[in-house]
Amino acid sequence: MGNTVRASRAVAPKSAPKAVSLEDAAAGASGEPKPSKAPSKSKASSARVEPFEKDVLDRLREEVLACVRRRSPNERRLAGLCRALAPHSALARTLLAEVGEQLVQKKAFDRDLFVAAVRGLGELSDKRAVPLVKAGAEHDVCATAALCAAAWLTDPALAPILNKAATQRSAHIAFTAELARVIRGESPGAHLRGLAPKIKESHRIALCAEVLVPIARISKVAPGVQHALAVLRDAERHLGRWLVMAEVAVHGGDLEPLREARTKSSEGPSGARAAWAYVAWALDPSMGPPSARPTTELVARLSDRPSADRDTKFLFRLAHAGVRTTKPLLEAFARDLAKEDDDAVRAAGYLVRDHGREDLVAAIHEVAKNSQRDDLRGLAAAVLYDAGKKELAIELAKQLVENRATSLFGAAWGTLVLLSAAGRFPAGTPVAHEPAVRWLQAGWLE
Repeated sequence: MGNTVRASRAVAPKSAPKAVSLEDAAAGASGEPKPSKAPSKSKASSARVEPFEKDVLDRLREEVLACVRRRSPNERRLAGLCRALAPHSALARTLLAEVGEQLVQKKAFDRDLFVAAVRGLGELSDKRAVPLVKAGAEHDVCATAALCAAAWLTDPALAPILNKAATQRSAHIAFTAELARVIRGESPGAHLRGLAPKIKESHRIALCAEVLVPIARISKVAPGVQHALAVLRDAERHLGRWLVMAEVAVHGGDLEPLREARTKSSEGPSGARAAWAYVAWALDPSMGPPSARPTTELVARLSDRPSADRDTKFLFRLAHAGVRTTKPLLEAFARDLAKEDDDAVRAAGYLVRDHGREDLVAAIHEVAKNSQRDDLRGLAAAVLYDAGKKELAIELAKQLVENRATSLFGAAWGTLVLLSAAGRFPAGTPVAHEPAVRWLQAGWLE
């Protein structure tokens, strides 16, 4: 993840229409009904627009709309940037709605920006996602993203769309549609169980990354998912993907995956017991973490990404939970701070937060000030903020958003830091939380 591509500003053609401020667009395009009474404090906070937020979002809108008109090599990362900002900014959601509408008109359903729009709005239960789901469900290239997004939406107009998609010949697309129907309470799950054995291995891998990883972020789902997921787990050899399937099942009230993980952590092959112990912890953190120290191999094995990615998500999941046994591995990663590595910066932040490594604050600050990668400078500022160095991080964030020579990827991290400081993040949510890192640094759009 450390080898990300630096962004370059896209230039709009001379024939581009006059730009409209996102603040003005949001005022008339939110799609939300006018409240009959004064909004609650939390809703008022969400709708508030900060000056720095408007400046960055206007820059983003210019570049994203230029990308809509003409594809850019940065499209995937721009899409990830929009996804990272959307949960905290009404302006970002308005931009996604505008982009989604334009791409539907262009019938450009293969675009990463369309995937970001339908997923970003859908997962926030924004009703502007409904027409995007309807349009995207008809095209195989984006059907899984659109149908997956429907799981968060309650609009009854989507019921016939999902019902039709659940009966088509492509088993993985039908599975996604039926899964959304089960979560929405429109199906008991019998058809889902029948579809599971028909899914090929390649489609099962894609299904995990594109559907089950985002669905696992739903804390409670309908119990009708458990039998189908048991079929998928029985066929799955990759432990990280098995864990994702198990998490969704546990969120549906199925405790069988937890029992299986606990059994294999004590009775399975000796070389796999530690990994299964961590799987059991992930499914039930209340039981306390295993005593075995995590290794790079174990962490990679428990990632939902393909093994070749060497993804470190599980390490930072453990670190975020304050698991003390992560310290040696975090220190091993932090040694690469001078190499401008994303994981090194994040590891150093957790060492500062939980292990008293104040000596690393200056090294992270050096990255935030002088890295040649703007996105890494922004990530370093976010890491400092999460580590409790809030005043230092806020000052760095202000520099990132005020300097227009900074790429949007660095400015986005600065915006997130300042939005968190303004109370726009849910309590306990770090700025450099895992989905945002994956969206902003790697361009993974799940």
